Amino acid sequence: MNNRSNNQSSSEAVLSSAEGFTAFSFGGYHIRFRAPYSLERYVDVVRWDDGYLVVMAKYSHNTQPEEDYIDLKPILEGLYIDPASFLKPIKSVRIAYA
Repeated sequence: MNNRSNNQSSSEAVLSSAEGFTAFSFGGYHIRFRAPYSLERYVDVVRWDDGYLVVMAKYSHNTQPEEDYIDLKPILEGLYIDPASFLKPIKSVRIAYA
């Protein structure tokens, strides 16, 4: 793997959902938090802005994906993780499901 690929993967976080939880993974951390009850899955990351995500999400009550928002800073603070140092190296977020 060349340096560019290493740098890209080391600066990319992963967002997913399963069994009523949203999962955000980066730098060896796998943070899970309660997702909206009707969330089926995340479809796309529209924007990443230093801990604030704009995503397209598929909900059971709607046939089309809709825009939703995730603010990671209060979640990180609640876990005693410093948001500034945790979020700084993240350049992009992708959706991934096993």
